[in-house]
Amino acid sequence: MIKYVLIVLLISIVNSYNRISTITNRLRHSKLSMVALEQQKLKVTGSEGLLDENRMEKAFKGSGIKIPKEKQLKIGIIGGGLAGMITAMELSEAGHKVEIFESRRFYGGKVGSWIDKDNNHIEMGLHVFFGCYYNLFGIMKRIGAFNNLRLKEHTHTFINTGGRVASLDFRLGGIGAPINGLAAFARTEQLGIADKIANAVALATSPVVKALFDFDGALQDIRDLDNISFSEWFISKGGSRGSIKRLWDPICYALGFLDCDNTSARCMLTIFELFAVRTEASILRMLEGSPNEFLHKPIVKYLTDRNVKINLSRRVLDLIYDKDDEGKPTVIRGITVASGSGEVPPENKYFDVVVAATDVPGIQKLLSTNENFRKYKDFDGIYKLDAVPVLTVQLRFNGWVTELADKSKLKDIYTDKSGGKAPGLDTLLYSADADFSCFADLALTSPGDYYKPNEGSLLQCVLTPGDKWMSVSTEEIAMATLSQVRKLFPSANELDCTWWNVVKLGKSLYREAPGMDVHRPKQTTSIPNFFLAGSYTFQDYIDSMEGATKSGLICAEEILTRNDELQKYISTN
Repeated sequence: MIKYVLIVLLISIVNSYNRISTITNRLRHSKLSMVALEQQKLKVTGSEGLLDENRMEKAFKGSGIKIPKEKQLKIGIIGGGLAGMITAMELSEAGHKVEIFESRRFYGGKVGSWIDKDNNHIEMGLHVFFGCYYNLFGIMKRIGAFNNLRLKEHTHTFINTGGRVASLDFRLGGIGAPINGLAAFARTEQLGIADKIANAVALATSPVVKALFDFDGALQDIRDLDNISFSEWFISKGGSRGSIKRLWDPICYALGFLDCDNTSARCMLTIFELFAVRTEASILRMLEGSPNEFLHKPIVKYLTDRNVKINLSRRVLDLIYDKDDEGKPTVIRGITVASGSGEVPPENKYFDVVVAATDVPGIQKLLSTNENFRKYKDFDGIYKLDAVPVLTVQLRFNGWVTELADKSKLKDIYTDKSGGKAPGLDTLLYSADADFSCFADLALTSPGDYYKPNEGSLLQCVLTPGDKWMSVSTEEIAMATLSQVRKLFPSANELDCTWWNVVKLGKSLYREAPGMDVHRPKQTTSIPNFFLAGSYTFQDYIDSMEGATKSGLICAEEILTRNDELQKYISTN
C-alpha cells in the first residue's frame, strides 16, 4: 500500500506540473480571492535568497563594509532580541556607535531565558533550529556558537494517547529531497491509508511541486495564497480533515501557535517548499542548553568587543522627533528612556538613526504615543497585525518520561546521564492529543543546562492556542499539563513530578492569519532615519528565529547602504 501511495503521488506530481500555471491563474480570479491588489507589491526577487545557501557564508563573514570615522553614526536600537542584537552586530562591525535598550532584565526577546532563584533555567517557548536557518547558522558560526547545536535524527516524531509513537521518517539511505519526503509521508503511522492518499493528492497539486523546477516562481505563487487559510487551500485540493487534525495541526501549532484553520496557506506552504527542495531543511537541531548561555552570551560578547552598550531594564517610553505642520513626524531625533529603578526621571537619549527592533505589541505601543504616525501607510498597517498568546510549562520528574522501550530504565536516575546519555526520545515531539502542540525532554535534548544529577526528565511543553489558559492559575495549568503527559505516557504514572514552572506570554509570535502578509512593514520606513527590525517585518520566511535574523541583516544592510544620505540627520545634541 505504501508503494501505491508513492505511485499516486509521483503520477500526481507529473500531471500537476503541467497544470501549475493554469491552476494558479484560475485561483487568482476565483472566489478564494487569494491576492488583494495591494498584495501585488510583494513580489519575490532573487535578492531575497530564501533558497540561497550562500546566505550562510554572507552572514558568517558580515557585510565587509567599513565606515570611515568621520561618517560613523550614533545609532540607538530599541529591543535586545535576536533582531536587535544582529542588527547591532552588523552596524558595529562596520564602525557605527551602537547602543541597545531592552525593557526586560534579560536579552533575547522571545528567545529569552533566565535563571530563577533555585538555579532553574526558565524559557519562553521551545526553540528548535531547522536545517534551512542559513542566516542564523552563519551568525552562529561567526560568534563561535554553531557547535553549541545538537543534531537530531532526521525524523519528526508524534506522540499519541497511550504512548503510541508515529513519525515522519525522512531517513532513506542517503536519498534526499524530494524523494525522502514522499517516502516519509507514505510511511507515516500518523495517518490512515485514505488520509495518506488525500494528503498526496493535495500536496501534488500545490506550488510546492513547481518549486522543484522554478523555486522563485513557486514562492510567488505561495505568497499569492496569503489571503486564504491552509485548511481552505488543502481541502480545496482534495486534502482531508483527518490529515489536518492528526498531522498538520500539530505542526502548524508548533510553527506559529495557530491551527490550520487560522494560519495563512503562505506560512505552511513556505515551509513545505523548503522541505521539498532542500534535504537539510527538515533536519532539526536544538541548543546544548539554554538560549542565554549557548546563543545570547556569545552574541553579547561579540557586541561588547565592538563597544556596543547594552542597557537592560531600560524601557523606551517615547520617540523624540521633528514634525511637519500637520503634526506628522518627519525625523527621529532620539528616544525617551525610563530609568531601570524608576527612582529618577526618564532620560532623553539622542541618536542619528533609531531602529525599533521590537515585536508587534512593542512597535504598536511605541507608535501609539502620537496618532500622527498612523498617517503614514506603513505605520498604519502595523495596527492591523496581532500576536498570539502562548504558555510554556516545565515539568521535572524523578524518572525518564519518554523512555517507552525499556521499563527498567524508567527510574534509573542515579547513574550518570549527562551529555545526552539519558534514556528516552532525544528530539522535538508533536502531539495531536494534548493541549501542548510540541514538547521535548530538555534533560535529554539540551542537557548542558537542563540535566541535573539524580533527577530525571524536564519536559518543556508549549500550550497553544494559549487564549483559554491566560486567566487560569499557574498551578492549575501545570496540573492539567501533567495529567495530559500521563495520558500520552502511561508509564509516567509511576513517576512523581518534583518541580514545575509556567510562563505566560500574552503576545508572542506575529499572528500569521490569512491576509496579513501585506501589512507587514519593510525595514525602511516613511521616516528616513527610522528603521524597523523583528521577525514580524517583511522578509521571505515566517516569524521565527531565522525570520528575526533575516530582518536584522536586512535592516543593517539598508542603513549601511544609505550611510551617505543619513549624514544629514547627525544629531547636534
